[in-house]
Amino acid sequence: MGATVFAVLLPLALALVMFGLGLTLTTADFARVLRYPKAAVIALACQMLLLPALCLGMVYLFGLEGALAAGMLLLAASPGGASANLFSHIAGGNVALNITLTAINSVLAVFTMPVVVALSYALFLEDEASVGLRPEKFAQVFAIVLVPVALGMVVHSRFPEWSRRMRGAVKILSVVVLALVITAGVGANLDTLTEHIGRLASICLSFAVLSLAIGYFLPRLLRVETGQAIASAMEIGVHNAALAIAVAASVLHNETMAVPGAVYGVLMNIPAAAAAYLLARRARREQPAPAPSMAR
Repeated sequence: MGATVFAVLLPLALALVMFGLGLTLTTADFARVLRYPKAAVIALACQMLLLPALCLGMVYLFGLEGALAAGMLLLAASPGGASANLFSHIAGGNVALNITLTAINSVLAVFTMPVVVALSYALFLEDEASVGLRPEKFAQVFAIVLVPVALGMVVHSRFPEWSRRMRGAVKILSVVVLALVITAGVGANLDTLTEHIGRLASICLSFAVLSLAIGYFLPRLLRVETGQAIASAMEIGVHNAALAIAVAASVLHNETMAVPGAVYGVLMNIPAAAAAYLLARRARREQPAPAPSMAR
């Protein structure tokens, strides 16, 4: 049953999620990066270079091995999740920048994820080190990431009113289907999860907290405006666990690699919600006091 769920429902669920993302995007969202070049470059550098390196160090620190270690690196290479926009909105971030970063990250992930997979296989699954760069694997990642997004953008362009009406329903259906699939995936790997739950929970929570901190404080250190730094934090700190799970189970056919993504997908909401609350409070404190009334 578990294998059937992963083989059939998971690719469909992810396609639905990516199609829903496409319904919210236009070509202007990609062009908007020119309005925030500094913030975008810093966020993308963190996402593409810093986080995989950080995750690799944490994998060694927490003693993960084999497919679980490779699964963590796959998660680190995945782009920001759709909920990053929600957390950014709550925290007072620049949601337009979030949408732009999600769009660009989703395109770049087609190229960066196979490279990170190849590295992780070489380090932790030596007998299959070349799998990440095989053309057919690259094509499958392209198909499950970009094709549904492109279709969603075409539908949004041709039928904007229908697209706006459907966004809410697609989001709700996506959450329900993904929750069922993740539950089935965890159930299929219950022994692995039970054996490693302590380390997996610890590394996933730690990775989420550090990602959020890097995503906020590094841009601020480099004098990026607060709202853009918040957007960067949420985009970097809230990874697309569904994509990591789908690539592991459907493209690489390694269900154990999907376990870190499933654990992270549940636990990352805790630090993300806490960060959104704290950043929103800080923003409220920093707001200038209203001018005194001139009424007589």
